[in-house]
Amino acid sequence: MKFIVSSSTLLKQLQNISGVLNSTNSLPILDHFLFEISEGQMEVTASDLETTMTTQLKVEAKEDGMMAIPAKLLLDTLKSLPDQPLTFSIDQEKKLIEISSDYGKYRLSGQDGAEFPKTPEVESPSKLNVPGELLFNAIEKTIFASGNDDLRPVMSGVFFELSKEELTFVATDAHKLVKYRRSDSSAAKTESFIMPKKPLNLLKNILSSVDDEIAIEFNETNASFTFADTKLVCRLIDGKYPNYEAVIPKENPNKLTIERNAFLGSIKRVSIFSSKTTHQVRLKMTGSELQISAEDADFNNDASERLTCQFDGDDMEIGFNSRFLIEMLSNLDSEEVSIAMSAPNRAGILTPTSNDNDQEEILMLVMPVMLNN
Repeated sequence: MKFIVSSSTLLKQLQNISGVLNSTNSLPILDHFLFEISEGQMEVTASDLETTMTTQLKVEAKEDGMMAIPAKLLLDTLKSLPDQPLTFSIDQEKKLIEISSDYGKYRLSGQDGAEFPKTPEVESPSKLNVPGELLFNAIEKTIFASGNDDLRPVMSGVFFELSKEELTFVATDAHKLVKYRRSDSSAAKTESFIMPKKPLNLLKNILSSVDDEIAIEFNETNASFTFADTKLVCRLIDGKYPNYEAVIPKENPNKLTIERNAFLGSIKRVSIFSSKTTHQVRLKMTGSELQISAEDADFNNDASERLTCQFDGDDMEIGFNSRFLIEMLSNLDSEEVSIAMSAPNRAGILTPTSNDNDQEEILMLVMPVMLNN
C-alpha cells in the first residue's frame, strides 16, 4: 500500500481529530490513527471508544488498504516538516510504515488496522441540520457552566432540547446555569439528549472556522455530527436532565443595569482580595451607585470599588462567587448587562440588555453566596 499526500493538509486534518486521543489508553491500538484508503479517498479515524472522529482527504493512491499508525510519532514528524508532498509506503504484513520526504526517510511500526474498534452506527436516528455558527455559539455560551461531578453525570454535559419552534441548549452545575435559545432553527419533533463535554469541546475547536451546515443524527445512545470532511460520533449521557425551569425565579423586582466591561474589570480587581475558599464579592446597590467589595478575614485583606449604574428596586446587598460572575460576563458580548434579583438568598438572573440577533436569547443564572455581616 502506497500513497502520496501533502504534509500540511495531512497535519491540519490530523490535528482536527487528535483531540479525541487520551494520554493513557486501556487499549494500545487507541494510541494510533486508523488510515483507510479506498478509491483514491483516504479516511483517518481516531477513537477513545466513547468518541470517534473521522476525517477524509484526497490522496494519490493506486491500491486500497488499511493500517493503524502511531499518532504522537506521526504528529510530531509532520509538525517538524515544512509543506511538501510525502510518500507513505506501507508493508501491511510486516506492519511497517516508511515516510519519504525531501529530506530523507522515516520508519515506524504500526498495528493491524483490522484490530481498530469499529465506528458505532447511529441506528434509526432522528435528524436535523443546523448552521455551524449556531452550534458553535450554543456550545461556547453554555459549556463553561456544565459540572464536573462524577456522581451527577447528567450535569456534566450540555442538554440539547429540540422542538418545532426552537432549539434550546442548557448547562448547569447547580451553582450556575446557562440557557441558550435560538428561534431561527427548529427540529421536526420535540426531542432531547445530553451531550458529554469532551466531544462538545472537540466540535467547538473545529466549528470556529466552519460555515457549513452540520447534519446531526441521534438516537437514545449515540449522536453523530457530520460537516465538510469530518464526522464525530459519540455516546450520549444516559439519564434524565433536571427540571431547570423550576430553579429560574420568575419574580425579580430588583434590576441592576451596568456597563459590562467596567463591571467585569471591577470584579476581577476586587476579587483578588476575596476569601480563597468562597471567592465571595459583595454587591451593594443604592440608587445609581453600585459598591463592589471583598475581604479575606484570614489575611486581613479587603478591597472595594464604586461604579455608576442604573438600579430599579429596593436597596439591597447580595454576595456572589466572583469566579462565576467573571466567567459569565466574559461569555457575553453586549455592551450592557442586567442582573435581576428578588432577595439576597435567591438566584440572580444575568442577561444581555441588547442583542445583535433577535432570534437569540441568553439567560444566565448564578446562585448567591450567603453574606456574613
